[in-house]
Amino acid sequence: MNEKRMSQNKKILRYLGKSKNGITNVDAAAKFGCYRLSGRIFDLRQDGHNILTVTEPNSNGIGTHARYFLLEGNKE
Repeated sequence: MNEKRMSQNKKILRYLGKSKNGITNVDAAAKFGCYRLSGRIFDLRQDGHNILTVTEPNSNGIGTHARYFLLEGNKE
């Protein structure tokens, strides 16, 4: 895995561990420069982390987006 992905994974995992509101694509782009959050979530799940995906309606009422939460009992 390349260094940038690894660094983003660690930052996102740390953020998920502290956040009660989870993380969305908009959050990940703004905080970590990550424009493919689903890929990072995939990597974290492959590493054994239990991450819940919740689908929410967009604020404009058109379409949906994902919000990810780290569940209890994870590796870190």
